Amino acid sequence: MILCANPRSQYLAHRREIEAAITTVLESGYYILGPEHRAFEVEFASYIGVAHGVGTGNGTDAIRLALAACGIGPGDEVVTVSHTAVATVAGIEMAGAMPVFADIEPRYFTMDPGRIATLLTPRTKAIVPVHLYGQPADLDPILEIARGCGLKVVEDCAQAHGTTYRGKRVGSFGDAACFSFYPTKNLGAIGDGGILVTDDPQVAHRARALREYGWGDRFVSEVPGWNTRLDELQAAILRVKLRSLDRDNEARARIADLYDREFSSVPLEVPARRSGATHVFHLYVVRAGEREALREFLKERGIAAGIHYPAPVHRQPAYAGRIRHGGLPVTERVATEILSLPMYPELTDPELRTVTKAVKDFFAR
Repeated sequence: MILCANPRSQYLAHRREIEAAITTVLESGYYILGPEHRAFEVEFASYIGVAHGVGTGNGTDAIRLALAACGIGPGDEVVTVSHTAVATVAGIEMAGAMPVFADIEPRYFTMDPGRIATLLTPRTKAIVPVHLYGQPADLDPILEIARGCGLKVVEDCAQAHGTTYRGKRVGSFGDAACFSFYPTKNLGAIGDGGILVTDDPQVAHRARALREYGWGDRFVSEVPGWNTRLDELQAAILRVKLRSLDRDNEARARIADLYDREFSSVPLEVPARRSGATHVFHLYVVRAGEREALREFLKERGIAAGIHYPAPVHRQPAYAGRIRHGGLPVTERVATEILSLPMYPELTDPELRTVTKAVKDFFAR
């Protein structure tokens, strides 16, 4: 079976270094917030181009922590999108805030800046744009709206490690930004992990306190807080994999270019690339009018295509009918057509030929 994503292949690609890093941690005796964790926070923040990194237990906690550190909480509204992983919305609600959904751009699948203004109320305090599938949201107009209305911007970068917009890496534009290190991400741990990054020292200071029981001095809780810390073993693994992130992203881009060429003669809508930005292809997402038939055809040939995501958040049972939005026609249409083809740096040439041939065979049947 050719998987849609294959984190084991990345472990095997870096096996010797990863196992050496794990051994270093095990022998050090430092297992929580130790030297590997501190080094990774500095190295990842530097990679993004900001001053501070605050490791968390997962990406969802990073969103909750970022909003809380920016002063967002109960009674506040946060504009985001419904076409995203549920984690985005879960993080907002965990902070006590209320999500409000803007529709997305049909070509790029990210927040449509033109749909934000009508959603704003006196309770709106933040915007959480999601950089989806490796593609950046259109940040310039979003930031302009936020600055004009005094709103915070917290970037959801869970699928955009290394993505750039106007020559800067995403995660360096907002008041804070959040990354997930779930194993399938472009920079994935072997387990859960996340990080909040920011240039604001006050946001970083509050986030560090909140992630560990609200402590100022150890065992002294200055404010109510939580327990969400990036594991020392995962930090050591991520330090190894961070060194090859750009190279791995380049491999993803080459695979995407190959797919684009091979599918130029079939009725698939391949991923658009935003001008002035880079796409790091966390996922290679096409649109197909016969999505379910194509997915089943690929499955019969040993190819696991995914759907990210089969139902937008506002259509899921836990959220249906209770989150305000201004109409989401693009979101709802896209959800019926999208299909994620296998995408990871270690895909072999024979595997890629198998995928592209199967897709073309489907349309030639």
